[in-house]
Amino acid sequence: MKRFSWVCTILLLVLLCCNGVLLGQNNAGPKLFLKSPDAAAKMEDSLKRQFEKLNLTWPAQSMYLRSFKYDRQLEVWVKADAKSPYKLFKTYKVCQQSGGMGPKRVEGDYQVPEGFYYINEFNPNSNYHLSLGLNYPNASDKILSDPNRPGSAIYIHGDCVSTGCIPITDGPIEELYFLASLVRNQGQEFIPVHVFPVKYSVKKSMEFLENAMKDNNYLQQFNNNIKEVFDYFETKKELPIIMVNKKGAYVLN
Repeated sequence: MKRFSWVCTILLLVLLCCNGVLLGQNNAGPKLFLKSPDAAAKMEDSLKRQFEKLNLTWPAQSMYLRSFKYDRQLEVWVKADAKSPYKLFKTYKVCQQSGGMGPKRVEGDYQVPEGFYYINEFNPNSNYHLSLGLNYPNASDKILSDPNRPGSAIYIHGDCVSTGCIPITDGPIEELYFLASLVRNQGQEFIPVHVFPVKYSVKKSMEFLENAMKDNNYLQQFNNNIKEVFDYFETKKELPIIMVNKKGAYVLN
């Protein structure tokens, strides 16, 4: 540990170990964005039936999201309690993708960030139906991105437009927003969101990534760094504690 000068204690993405204050959160619960109590009841009933069909415990106590840019997927993983492994609930299609492979490093580059984040905002009044904000720039981004113009306002949202965000259209964002609200009300204040360039376990996706970064040493190093977290989760179905060293690299603990 002495080798590292830690920049932020823990990225607070995992195991509910985060410190900080959620910004812009709607504390009235998931019913606020729905038009009526009946709509809320129907949404909850639909989710409950989907959980039962997959033999998942309702309501979930914890949720983890991971998105794959090239594959245009947003996975939702849930678990019943702190000691249980995560189980896949659903994969939403990301309907639009801006930018290319690689992390976001400056405002206006249209890049979807890559790295490890958490939901820091619930916005029921979004211009894109509903939106869940990510805490970009995180501790790593603040070191590696443009110090004056790193960019901001990265969301998972409805509609089907993107200038660096993750749009999943209106119906899916209603379901995800409702589920995230329920999980937060169960006690999970920080819902981790990991964004990867590709799904490393898919051969076609890996071939695309390798071709895209074959002459780019920086992207190769960055991907080797974040792939460690993907591999850890694939093996254990648990999340590691992720820290950031003085160079902005992620370090698993």
